[in-house]
Amino acid sequence: MSPRKSRARNLPDDSAPNSPPLIGLTGSIGAGKTEVARILASLGCFVVHSDDLAREALRDPSIKPQIVAEWGAAILDPATGDIDRSLLAHIVFSDSEQRRTLESITHPWIEARRNELFASAPPTTRAFVIDAPLLIEAGVDDQCDAVIFVDADRSLRLARLRATRGWDEAELARREASQVPLDQKRKRADDVIINEGDLAGLRDQVRSVLSRILHRTA
Repeated sequence: MSPRKSRARNLPDDSAPNSPPLIGLTGSIGAGKTEVARILASLGCFVVHSDDLAREALRDPSIKPQIVAEWGAAILDPATGDIDRSLLAHIVFSDSEQRRTLESITHPWIEARRNELFASAPPTTRAFVIDAPLLIEAGVDDQCDAVIFVDADRSLRLARLRATRGWDEAELARREASQVPLDQKRKRADDVIINEGDLAGLRDQVRSVLSRILHRTA
């Protein structure tokens, strides 16, 4: 796929001719995207994790009242008074309209915070990376110079998810059904990383993909 033109990036020194590229990182559930993000960080990229920012957003005093107004006080954990993230996830991953409502509340906050973090990146940063499971669903891929999709065989992914999250086949299927189909995500990616081997092999793949992206966007 040819290099995409980024739009509305609003990144530090974005107008500079040698500005680091913006890479979107996404993948199939359980494929190991987080490990790829760690490797990119070790290679000099500045990585922002959208899941972490989403958790921060739900704790922000400006966001919590909007969540309660939309889903009622029952969305709060009675023990702590905080938003019950598990209950909210069950609601939004079962109904795409509910998910879009949540995104309309949290995404502006997440984008503003992400740009704040990018602005703090060291001058030696090789690339900015947005690690986001719903990168394509949220349309954030349109802002990126390149998109990496991390993939693995479904049976391997399910085994990982059983071990790390206690998910069964039904839960994986439910989560996947709420997202853009995997074949479409692969087609919209500029590079695909297959994470089915050892860590050394994965590191070699990531290093090679990053090199190609930096060359394409130079």
